[in-house]
Parts: sequence; structure tokens; C-alpha cells
Amino acid sequence: MIKISIIYDSKTGNTQAVAKYMADGMNETKDVDARIFHYSDVDEEFVKQSQGIVFGSPTYMAGPTADFYTWLEKSGKKLNLAGKMGGVFATEQYIHGGADLTMNSLLIHLLIYGMMVYSGGRAFGKPVIHLGPVEVSPEIEKFEELFKIYGRRFAQQTMKISK
Repeated sequence: MIKISIIYDSKTGNTQAVAKYMADGMNETKDVDARIFHYSDVDEEFVKQSQGIVFGSPTYMAGPTADFYTWLEKSGKKLNLAGKMGGVFATEQYIHGGADLTMNSLLIHLLIYGMMVYSGGRAFGKPVIHLGPVEVSPEIEKFEELFKIYGRRFAQQTMKISK
């Protein structure tokens, strides 16, 4: 069984909702146990055993929330991230709200902690998801399939490298 963790911050509930969509997509993959955690309530043992971890944040001031960013800086080493598959996602209230910068900030941390960073890029065709999926409010339901697709793709790649 492959374990995958999704760790997020959420202020309005949107980031939590799309994390659930992503976990649903991951759990459609045979032999995958994907779970979501708010960063303040992480099951550290499950995360340490996870072969893949995806981090997500709402976009504030064109970056991740300050609390989430600080938590990631303090927790990365103790969660044994090195060598694991890593991914990111973001939510924003309007298009061009800075979600790409939010994901870049998170990706830099993952690389510094020694994670392998996932990008399906164009390899799977459309939808093309380079850095990670983004939800733009207020029509959250329109993004359900995008997050499920990313979840399935991330889970399949995590299984490939975990054999």
C-alpha cells in the first residue's frame, strides 16, 4: 500500500475542499491510501511513512499564508521529506492572483528538503498541469475534475518510483 499525504492551510474552506477532491482522485488508484491534513493537525507518523506528499495553500499577497510557510520551514526536516515525491497546489480569489508565485515558493522548500518534485507537464496531454493545479474562487465545483486528475496522476507517478 502506497501512502500519500496532502497537507494544506485553508482560510475560507476552498483549499480544504480541493484537497479532498485531490485525495478522491488519488484514492481511485489501486493500493493508494491518500489522506488530507490541515497543517495544524498533521498525523506525523502517517506523513513520515508516506511516499508522496502534496502541499497546498491559499494565495495571500501573492504567496502562501504566513502561518503555513512558517510551519513548513519548521516541520520539513522532522517529517523526513528527503527522497519523497512532492507536489503543490494553490487557491486564489481571482485569476492572476499570484497562485503561480505561491506554488513556486512552496516548490523551493520541497527542493531544499530534498524532495523529488512532480510535474506531469505536457506528458499526459490536457489538462496540462505544469506546477500544480489552481482553484479560482468562487466557482469551486468547476475545479473538481482538475484536482482529481492531478491526484490520479500524482498517485500513479508515486507508485512508479516507490517500486
